[in-house]
Amino acid sequence: DSPPPASFSVSSHSGIRKGVLLLALDTMAFVANMCSLVLYFLYMMHLDLAHSANLLTNFMGSTYLLSLVGGFISDTYLSRFTTCLIFGAVEILALAMTTVQAYSKHLHPKETCLTKCVEGRIAAVLYASLCLLALGTGGVRGALPALGADQFNRKEEAKSLATYFNWFMLSTIVGSTIGVTAIVTVSTEVAWYWGFLICTVAPIIGFAVLAMGKPFYRLQIPGDSPIIRVIQVIVVAIKNRHLPHPGSSHQLYEISEKESNYNEEKIAHTDQFSYLDKAAILGKDSKPQPWKVCTVTQVEEVKVLTRMLPILFSTIIMNTCLAQLQTFSVQQGNTMDRHLGRIEVPAPSIPIIPLLFMSILIPLYEFFFVPFARKITKHPSGITQLQRVGVGLVLCAISMTIAGIVEVKRKNQANKDVTKPISLFWLSFQYGIFGIADMFTVVGLLEFFYREAPTGMKSLSTSFTWISFSFGYFLSSIFVAVINGVTRRIAPSKLGWLHGKDLNKNNLHLFYYFLAILSCFNFVNYVYWASWYKYKADEADSKLQLRALNQTPQSQ
Repeated sequence: DSPPPASFSVSSHSGIRKGVLLLALDTMAFVANMCSLVLYFLYMMHLDLAHSANLLTNFMGSTYLLSLVGGFISDTYLSRFTTCLIFGAVEILALAMTTVQAYSKHLHPKETCLTKCVEGRIAAVLYASLCLLALGTGGVRGALPALGADQFNRKEEAKSLATYFNWFMLSTIVGSTIGVTAIVTVSTEVAWYWGFLICTVAPIIGFAVLAMGKPFYRLQIPGDSPIIRVIQVIVVAIKNRHLPHPGSSHQLYEISEKESNYNEEKIAHTDQFSYLDKAAILGKDSKPQPWKVCTVTQVEEVKVLTRMLPILFSTIIMNTCLAQLQTFSVQQGNTMDRHLGRIEVPAPSIPIIPLLFMSILIPLYEFFFVPFARKITKHPSGITQLQRVGVGLVLCAISMTIAGIVEVKRKNQANKDVTKPISLFWLSFQYGIFGIADMFTVVGLLEFFYREAPTGMKSLSTSFTWISFSFGYFLSSIFVAVINGVTRRIAPSKLGWLHGKDLNKNNLHLFYYFLAILSCFNFVNYVYWASWYKYKADEADSKLQLRALNQTPQSQ
């Protein structure tokens, strides 16, 4: 890291507040679009139910996948601060294009159009704006969490780092709450372009405030390309595959503290994946050169990333379930009684339910559960990050089961008397439970990937959380297409579970049950890999670290 100023404890918190404000404003725009776009595609662009859902999940998947680009650039070429501003400009441009399309009737399909409505310049503007929005938003998400965490990345700041990720999550919830209520109401009840305009202005304010906070940030100096470092280890290990394995790890090549960079941490040798150790064998009379020998630290970086992969893949199914709550559940809500007294709630505002749960639970978790658990476990975060993720995966399976039960009730009532639908707030059960699951899992993953990552790969590693989201959304699209295709062939009616636009004529509840069963199998798989994983710092170090923290006054 660049050396912090003497008054770092005060200035860094000022900078963090600006970063949290940006996150709240940017999330407000992002979530408002995420919740309302499925209806925008359905009613404004005249796409069918499955196409609307798949277009949104593909957009969301691309957004989170492109977080890798932001993470890679901020680790290698630019600072995380600069990366945020550049991709923020791209995001703002995309939102402006979406606003123009929503305003201009020349860029709308004809009202009488039923099929193949999005073509020509309409398609060009729609897909170009979605691509730019995915790139800009993804790039920001790849760099912003690590930028904030860099302010607390030292051993004596372990408790503050855990707190930061909880407040990071809370800021996204505050932004999301405004997005799914005020902005969605404006979009659906007033005009779509007004909603998109607000989504454009909010990030402009956020990024302007972030830029003003530059003097207060601890900025990470970009280093060697993390991807090149990984490739070097693999290539050299293959080259040295015929060399005998050294009898002791002390015989492996490592540079001294004096030779290392200021911001490079040393990682102790581990016996796991020992075949990679051959990349650190320096032959007799050989000089250490890139692509001929790698340091033990460089080899251990690859081992750390390899150990993370099963954890990453074990959380994908949960995010596939999340995609259903942002697509099909919104469409369910649109067919239900959306009145709360005299107020009619827009269907895209349904996610306010889990957000309210989370806005209450996160402060309770931070101020009551964590201190209590910390006394028992002696862990700076109360419970380990992987334990936190596991709780979320269990709640995910429960949420999908309840979603199937509620859909059966909704469909039965609709078929009995379509004029008297059940209340929208029956969806609060599945949304509320999944909201708690999300609180546990997302924060757990962000902190896990940041803490465990090597110094030069923290942005890229933190992006793994968003990669899990990405794969989950893409897998949702695949599931919808495959299940529709398979059930169309085997069903007596020759219609898929998710065919057409009418939810009352398909079998969405069976899709929910399928995801619930899959989530149970996924949890068993996760428990195996979480038990197998070995943290970079052992338990003894954590206890010593905690005792030191308890003896050191925390700056406010």
